[in-house]
Amino acid sequence: MSTALITGASGGIGKAFAVYMAAHGINLVLVARSEVKLNQLASDLQAKHNIKVDVIIQDLTETGATKAIFDYTQERGITIDFLINNAGFGDYGDFAESDENRQTQIVQLNILALVDLTHKYLPLMRHQRSGNIINIASLTAFQPMPYISVYAATKAFVLSFSQALWAENRNYGVRILCSCPGPTNTNFFVEAKFPEAIAAKNTQVSTPEVVVRDTFRALEKGDSVVISGGFTNNAIAHLSRILPRKTLVSFLEKQFKV
Repeated sequence: MSTALITGASGGIGKAFAVYMAAHGINLVLVARSEVKLNQLASDLQAKHNIKVDVIIQDLTETGATKAIFDYTQERGITIDFLINNAGFGDYGDFAESDENRQTQIVQLNILALVDLTHKYLPLMRHQRSGNIINIASLTAFQPMPYISVYAATKAFVLSFSQALWAENRNYGVRILCSCPGPTNTNFFVEAKFPEAIAAKNTQVSTPEVVVRDTFRALEKGDSVVISGGFTNNAIAHLSRILPRKTLVSFLEKQFKV
């Protein structure tokens, strides 16, 4: 049986990945900070699908977090066939007035933890000539986003990084995919402290289950990137190719300012 390691697995898109993969008979290594939620999810999936689920309670912004995860799987002889780098968060507000520690933690989680986990597991996948890495970015990866500037910039990094790795590894039997969901029915807007007036503008909201479905369809096709959410989100993603950057960013600043 294959095994998937999923970060940020206690809720939202990460949980949807866990449910989907468990239903397809894939063993799981679930990583998140929320011990109660993660243990409950593991218990439910094991009972329902008769799979093996390992739980790692870990804050990926902590020093040595990725090493602890890698050591856990290595010491137990767990081969990771799917690495799903899903953990991430954002923060709404004027960057100059934002909390410095929170901004650096966004970079640590959304970029550094993702890069480090990828660097640890990718050589093993290349050696066995098989494996899958799915990096969760965002629709915001395609253009600068005032008032969530650091978050959007980290997702732009994830997009660029993932597509480069797709090209480097396609001849090694390792599939790399960047999944870019639009607004999704998760706790993202609450955790990022979006004002209600801004969050309410996001009327085209998808579900985590749709994101997972679109992601696996794209993975099977060998794509390097998938924009979940249909035609509207795909059109938004390509605005930066049509409009001058100055015009686009000025428009977004007005849309996202309270």
